[in-house]
Amino acid sequence: MRPSAIDEDLEPGPLSTTVARLAERKGRAVAAGLAAGVVLAADTVVAIDGDALGKPRDADEARAMLRRLRGRGHEVVTGVAVLDVATGAVAGASEVTAVVMARYGDDLIERYVASGAPLDKAGGYAIQELDGVLVDRLVGSYTNVIGLPLGLTARLLRAAGVPLSGSAWA
Repeated sequence: MRPSAIDEDLEPGPLSTTVARLAERKGRAVAAGLAAGVVLAADTVVAIDGDALGKPRDADEARAMLRRLRGRGHEVVTGVAVLDVATGAVAGASEVTAVVMARYGDDLIERYVASGAPLDKAGGYAIQELDGVLVDRLVGSYTNVIGLPLGLTARLLRAAGVPLSGSAWA
């Protein structure tokens, strides 16, 4: 894994398009230092009320995000890009999953924020943490909400000619 170290601000436009473009920018930044190979890049945002929530800057912002999401629906959008370093060819797309959060209490928010876990996650949460109690239900890809939609990723890798083997990719 190699971080891209690029500005992660989103461009104007439909979120599914701008997140896919961000993944491509990340991939191109990493590919620039390589002679050959395939680069897989991704980025995830949480969208509610037309606002894209990235990673919280601090504990206060994490608390505010978790309160805003509590008991409400939102979308998780992940952009994925696969770049062929030798040719410069890129294939990219985004996955959107609808998520409804549980009606958790402020005490749970405080414990979760105190753990530090929300600070490196889009929207300030991870579906797989706290035994899943933050999320009531979802429609779409569970792996997308974790941060990498495996079905979409496999399709893009196959399209780029990357051979996938093993039961998870078959």
